[in-house]
Amino acid sequence: MKRLKISLKAARTNAQLSQAQVAKALHKSKTTINNWETGKTYIDYGNLLALCSLYSITIDDIILPF
Repeated sequence: MKRLKISLKAARTNAQLSQAQVAKALHKSKTTINNWETGKTYIDYGNLLALCSLYSITIDDIILPF
């Protein structure tokens, strides 16, 4: 069965976390989290892995906005 991919924002919402909570957990600003979700800035591999761990998903589950 093919798995559906979701956006970073949808993954965060599914994990029931706010941007502020994610920012605090990753020691980033809320603006950085927002910029990753909207594609304004590039997310590096290490931070993407950290988000996936926080959201309990895999990288294969994510669609990046670029």
